[in-house]
Amino acid sequence: MKIWYTCKIKHNKELDDGMTKQVTDTFLLDAVSYTDAESRVYEICERDIRGEFTVTQITKTNIAEVINHEDSEKWFKSKVVYATVDGDSEKEVKINTYILVSAEHAKQAYERIEEHLNSMLVPYDIPSITLTNILEVYPYDPEGQIPSNLKPLSEVVGGESES
Repeated sequence: MKIWYTCKIKHNKELDDGMTKQVTDTFLLDAVSYTDAESRVYEICERDIRGEFTVTQITKTNIAEVINHEDSEKWFKSKVVYATVDGDSEKEVKINTYILVSAEHAKQAYERIEEHLNSMLVPYDIPSITLTNILEVYPYDPEGQIPSNLKPLSEVVGGESES
């Protein structure tokens, strides 16, 4: 399961009229820990922000999924509620899940979530859709992972015969 972190960055931004203004930007990163999120956000900011910047906050979110459409730059967080039956008590339990979707407006965000959930077998409700201040979403980069086809050193060394 992915863990998403919001990272707030304070830096000076040059406006269209040439003046500079201190702003706080929010990014969303998929990371394995706070430390991973911090190192990744520093890499991103060093690459994308000119001048000095400060990471002011890193927070674990409750976002379960991200639906990205390249045609939109606004991000909406939606709450999706569905019911399931608890296997032990056999009582109906309501489950809240949160989805982040890129869209131009709330109606389009709702439609994109509906389209994404159309194969869901249980009934669900979308009680809220909120515009966020997230500027950019950075999913986890699998290039940094260790390949899954590697064997432990003990298997490689122990399996060799001496001549």
